[in-house]
Amino acid sequence: MATKANSVPIPTVIEVDPFVPAEKQKGIHNRWHPDIPPVATVKPGDVFKVQCVDWTGAQIGNNDSSDDIKDVDLTKVHNLSGPVAIEGAEPGDCLVVDILDVQPFDKMPWGYTGIFELENGGGLFAKEFKSRAAKAIWDFHGVYASSRHIPGVRFAGVSHPGLIGTAPSQELLDTWNTREGALIAKHPGAVPAVAFPPEPVGAYVGQDLPDYIRAKVYKEGARTIPGREHGGNCDIKNLSKGSRCYFPVFIKGANLSVGDLHFSQGDGEMSFCGAIEMAGIITFSCSIIKNGIEKFALKQPIFLPSPVDPMYSAKLIFEGISVDYHGDGTQYNMDATVAYKQAALNAIAYLQKLGYTRQQAYLLLSAAPVESHVGAIVDSPNACVTLALPIGIFEDDILPREDGLVAKSRGQCAIRTDGLVDS
Repeated sequence: MATKANSVPIPTVIEVDPFVPAEKQKGIHNRWHPDIPPVATVKPGDVFKVQCVDWTGAQIGNNDSSDDIKDVDLTKVHNLSGPVAIEGAEPGDCLVVDILDVQPFDKMPWGYTGIFELENGGGLFAKEFKSRAAKAIWDFHGVYASSRHIPGVRFAGVSHPGLIGTAPSQELLDTWNTREGALIAKHPGAVPAVAFPPEPVGAYVGQDLPDYIRAKVYKEGARTIPGREHGGNCDIKNLSKGSRCYFPVFIKGANLSVGDLHFSQGDGEMSFCGAIEMAGIITFSCSIIKNGIEKFALKQPIFLPSPVDPMYSAKLIFEGISVDYHGDGTQYNMDATVAYKQAALNAIAYLQKLGYTRQQAYLLLSAAPVESHVGAIVDSPNACVTLALPIGIFEDDILPREDGLVAKSRGQCAIRTDGLVDS
């Protein structure tokens, strides 16, 4: 009779408490800088786990008010676990990262999606909606998510890291700060901001550092909000378990960091905090391809997405073109962002006919496994972008009918205690 071999537990190289503010924990940082030392070192081929707080560092609660979204301190984000050095990695190499698993904490089986204030975060429709804070809390049941704030939907999530990347070199960091600073200078006082410069206020590195190094990191450290050449905050929903990532290496050890875990997300993450944000545990294995940057002409990461995907074959597809027909009717030339916005606004208007509020529809399209594609980008003046809404996530039949759509009372998402919602 065969006997089961003893299993070797997978080591956790970074441990966090999802309920404790990030700035009170070790192994967390919220800026990119080459002088942030690794908190752990692994060998190529090692399998290891990393625990992550949610991206805000426990600023958002499981409740029915969006005041925490309104008041969130964005100088403190994103909170990343790491860095983890990979033995033998050198500048010019390619770091191969296999994502073996992504799970929420057993003690925290919930997440949230938020609409941020126009003046504090924004989002795709921050200006159009003059956004006020709103949120939905999602409860996890195995692979499924449902929300008391958006009733009538239930869907399978594809959990993934919204943010993962290697550390920049000093030269690359200086390049980021110079080019983004020039963009900010071209748009003084823009709301929402076009970019975020280094900001010592709110900066945090949990490791013990000499005072002069800490001051340097806080003064120069790049904000984690955009994705860049090293990876970063790219919010690619298909980077779930089974994915393989190829990252350029810019410093010795590569210094991999990860955070902003999502239970689910639609393409585009349109409401800024548009995924189902969660705290959780991610399992990795890494290897190195020497001189990989040259071998693969690696200007940015390359990804092999996961074979795991929810089976929602039937979709209602909304189209958008480069005409702002939900606004002032302006014709744009091959502007795919305008086209994406029109597709999303078409879907939001449709969902409102089913009884969902605009805020609920906005949050749902951000969090559910919605797919967006560029249909055409060669036929001037209109780019064509599509947004595909899986009909299987709804309890009710949402397809167009001759006698119209049936609107039901769907309640509302969590809003501010002062009752203000977007206009």
